[in-house]
Amino acid sequence: MATLIKGAHIVNEGRCFEGPVVIDGEKIVDSNSQVPIHDVIDATGCFVLPGIIDTHVHFREPGMTEKADIDSESRAAAAGGVTSYFEMPNTVPQTTTLEALDDKFQRAARSSHVNYSFFFGATNDNTPLFKRLDPHRVPGIKLFMGSSTGNMLVDRDEALDRIFASAQLPIMAHCEDTAIINRNMVLAKQGHGDDPDVSLHPLIRSEEACLRSTEKAVALAKKHHARLHVAHLSTAEELELFTPGPVCCDSATTGSTPSITAEVTVGHLFFSMLDYQRLGSRIKVNPAIKSPVDQFMLRESLNDGRITTIATDHAPHLLSQKAGGCAKAASGMPMVQFSLPAMLELVDQKVLTIERMVELMAHNPARLFQIRQRGFIRAGYQADLVIVRPDTPWTVTPDIIESKCGWSPLEGHTFHWRVEQTICNGHLIYNNGVVDRSYIGQPLTFR
Repeated sequence: MATLIKGAHIVNEGRCFEGPVVIDGEKIVDSNSQVPIHDVIDATGCFVLPGIIDTHVHFREPGMTEKADIDSESRAAAAGGVTSYFEMPNTVPQTTTLEALDDKFQRAARSSHVNYSFFFGATNDNTPLFKRLDPHRVPGIKLFMGSSTGNMLVDRDEALDRIFASAQLPIMAHCEDTAIINRNMVLAKQGHGDDPDVSLHPLIRSEEACLRSTEKAVALAKKHHARLHVAHLSTAEELELFTPGPVCCDSATTGSTPSITAEVTVGHLFFSMLDYQRLGSRIKVNPAIKSPVDQFMLRESLNDGRITTIATDHAPHLLSQKAGGCAKAASGMPMVQFSLPAMLELVDQKVLTIERMVELMAHNPARLFQIRQRGFIRAGYQADLVIVRPDTPWTVTPDIIESKCGWSPLEGHTFHWRVEQTICNGHLIYNNGVVDRSYIGQPLTFR
C-alpha cells in the first residue's frame, strides 16, 4: 500500500512546483502510477524537499560517548530533516584500520535512525589499506592537513604525496597549516596569557593558515589527478582557488562536478567573528569562524558554483568541555538538528533560493559522492524526504535538543521554517516533534 503526499510545493532539480509525491514501500513511484493509496499526508502550505545529506558529521562513537553517540545524533539528524550522513574518523579508536571501519558500520546497523556511511581516515603510514576499501561502501578518505579534535594530523610531505597518489576514492581534506597556527598561539599567549580570549581564535587559526594549506591540497590534487573536496572553507581568499561553475543540474541527468571542489558549513555561513562577544566559545570551531567579509563572500559563493556542498561539521562537546578560551575550550558545535531551518532563514534573507539550497544540501552531495538512488525526488529512488512549513515561528530551547550534549549555539533563536516530518526509506522517522526510535536506517551505497 502506498502513501500520497498532497498539496505541497515540491522543490527538486532546480524547480519549485505544486504536485503530489507517491511512496510505495521504500521508494518514490511515478505520481501517475495506479498503486492503491493507503495513507495520505496533507502537506498543504508546506514544501517537500529531498532528504538532506550531511556529508560531514562527528557522532563521537566509539570512545567519546559521554558527549554524543550514533543513536542520539542520528535522532537529531532525523529531527532536522537529515536522512543521510557521512561520519568522520577522529573517534577513539580512530577509523584508520579496516577493523575500526567495520566496527562503525556494525554499530550504525544497530542504532542509526537514518542512513549512514563512514569516512576512512588517512595517516602517515596507512596508504596500503586504501586499495582494500570497498568503493561501493565507503564515500572517501578523510585527511587532516591541520591538527584538530583527535589529532590525526598528516603534514609530512612524503606522506601527503603517497595519499594523493594512491587514493582512488575522493579525499576530503581539513586544511589548516599547523606551523602557522602554533606560531600564532605562541604570540597570542605572550600578549594575552595562557588561555587567550576566544575572540582571538580567528587570528590564531588565521586566514593565512587556511589559505596556505588549501593551496597545498589543491596543488597536490592537480599533481596526482586526485579527487579533492576541501572541507569547511572559512576565508574569502580560499574561494579564489575554486572555479565558478554551473549552479543548477539538468533534470534529465545526474550531472557532473569538477575534480576539485569545496564545502562550506552552516556555522561559517550563519555566524561571524562578531558573534564571539555574544556566544563565546560556543561557536569555537576549527577552522575558526572569521570576519563578516569572509562570511559575506562565502554566502556569495553559494550562487556562483565555487561551493559544491553545504554540510554542518556537527561536532558535539559537553558544555563543560567548551569552557575557556583559545587554548582550553574544545572546538566544535552541534548543528545537525537545526541546519535546515538555518539555511531556510538564509533563503528568506535572499542569500540563495530554496532551489539552490536543495542543490547544495541534497543533489550535489549525492552527485559528488555518487550515492546510489538518493538525493533527488525521482521515481525509483529511495523515499528520503523532508516536509517543511514556512511562516511558523518557533524558538530553539534545550528541551527540544536531541543531541546528547544537550545544548546548541542557536538556543533562544527564533526560526520561521519548521521541519514537520522526515521520511527515511519511505518510513516516517520524525513526525512533529517525535522521533521513531525503533527505526534503523540503511547503509549508503555508492556507484
